Amino acid sequence: MLRLPDGVRRITVETIRGSFAALEALPSTGVTERRPALLIPGYTGSKEDFLPVLAPLAAAGRRVVAIDMRGQYQSPPAADAGGYHLAALAADAALIADAVGGRDGAPGDSEVHVLGHSFGGLVAREILLAQAARVGSLTLMSSGPGALTGPRAAVLRAILSELGPAVPDGLAAEVKRLWDTQLEPAAIADGTPAEIITFLRTRMLSSCPTGLWSMGQHLLACPDRTPALAELATPLLVVYGENDDAWEPAIQDDMARRLRARRVCIPGAAHSPAVEAPETAASTLTSFWNSAEAGH
Repeated sequence: MLRLPDGVRRITVETIRGSFAALEALPSTGVTERRPALLIPGYTGSKEDFLPVLAPLAAAGRRVVAIDMRGQYQSPPAADAGGYHLAALAADAALIADAVGGRDGAPGDSEVHVLGHSFGGLVAREILLAQAARVGSLTLMSSGPGALTGPRAAVLRAILSELGPAVPDGLAAEVKRLWDTQLEPAAIADGTPAEIITFLRTRMLSSCPTGLWSMGQHLLACPDRTPALAELATPLLVVYGENDDAWEPAIQDDMARRLRARRVCIPGAAHSPAVEAPETAASTLTSFWNSAEAGH
């Protein structure tokens, strides 16, 4: 388990759809003058993907909560594969947003800034489209208009084709084999520190195998929802790294144009700006959220 920065703690968010593991950061002064924010991770990710930005974001005067979606790392799994459909994951996250925006236990008291990273962006936009929670703004971080494309899509298809014969029996063993034979050697070859590899292994093997399978399928088949999203008046931000290797920057740039959204390309970052350029990512988000609250 990774060490938490000062000002960040582990919590459990309780909803009528179940409990969800989360990380929470509050302003060091204890005064939350700004609207809260909910951060949703991507495929194979978790709340820890936002660790470098949680405290800086909270320092601006807001409560910031990052979650594990259903079946990810420390959140309990769904009863069946249907719990990993985009609509189901969005329904979960909408209730979490209501809880994050509540005061004194009353849900939905404040609008919430919702951010989705990668696959989490596909989930986050469904919350807004369903008007299932009081969303003050939506940020799509390193996410795209629809199904994953390019080299990462080819890699994911290959992984799912290996796992496919094991569904549903033996899927956990196949996930472990995939980690042992491909993912861990690749992490070592990339020079990933040993303690990070240990965390990544624990996270992968703790996550629900059915969830990994199902979310991967949805990631490859998700329709383009940009036209419907463009009809809404909620403030939108599209932010990505200049070297993103998932959805190409040009694709995200075009999506931002179609959405008439604010667009920020972060120099030197790739697919995970919150990790690769945390200071720039945090300042970008804080500026956007403050502007959205001011009605600009």
